[in-house]
Amino acid sequence: MKPWHKFIDNIFSKVFSLKNQDKVERATLWLSMIGFIIHLFLIYAKKFDWFEISFESTLLIDPISAIYTPFSIILIYEIYLLVVNLPRSFTTSVSKQFEIISLILIRRIFADIPKIDLKANWMSTQENIQLIYDVLGVLIIFFLIFLFNKGRSRLPKKSLNPNLQSFVASKKAVSLILLPILIITSCISVYNWIYGLLYLQVTSDINSIFYNEFFTILILADVLILLLSFQYTERYSQLIRNTGFVICTILIRLSFGVSGLTNVILIISSIAFGLVILSIYNMEENPIDKKKRTQLNSS
Repeated sequence: MKPWHKFIDNIFSKVFSLKNQDKVERATLWLSMIGFIIHLFLIYAKKFDWFEISFESTLLIDPISAIYTPFSIILIYEIYLLVVNLPRSFTTSVSKQFEIISLILIRRIFADIPKIDLKANWMSTQENIQLIYDVLGVLIIFFLIFLFNKGRSRLPKKSLNPNLQSFVASKKAVSLILLPILIITSCISVYNWIYGLLYLQVTSDINSIFYNEFFTILILADVLILLLSFQYTERYSQLIRNTGFVICTILIRLSFGVSGLTNVILIISSIAFGLVILSIYNMEENPIDKKKRTQLNSS
């Protein structure tokens, strides 16, 4: 093992140790419960005029909206897990991205439920139609992620040769750089949203807060890892697979710039594209499938 490999491994194992991961998990659980209770309290405080709330928000109309807060905290934990798992493989990383975008979509459903008009014709309001898009989108996305993870489990296992060790060490370095950047970005995003809400009375799209910046940073990190992979592998199939996964991240990022059916279609197309890329890669690289195809051809 090269000296810089050992240095990166030591820092990574300390920052992302099992003990620290357990602490983050427990903190996520407690913050989720506390956030849910506080959000529920604010909803009823506004409803019964216990005290004056100086801003308007659709998240303070219905008690169901209180689920939005713990989901947001869980999403932050999922992003942390994404950074932890980034060195494992490109496929694991993109799978975690798909799970994050699916949770964002589910969270949006809880935020939009108070906007639903049950008295009107169901297809006559944009809010009702959006709920249909989101619910159907979640079902399709959940199934596609299942297929993607099933394909991921069929990937051939590789020995940890010197080139692969260098690549893994490089990805660990990217994770260590990515963590503080995401923490700072999230704090800035939350501050700007709260400042705009309290002092400027500006209610930006809460569903895209932080995630626009997060997926932009993630695209840059994925491109960096892709460029690093050129140094350690020349196999066409692997380069195409990794490039395809970067495109998946770009499609997810683009989905935050649109709304309605287009938003859901972009998310679904991202996961479907990743699934097709992985399926073709498996057919090319999986020796078991190759052996079966050879036996079928010979018979």
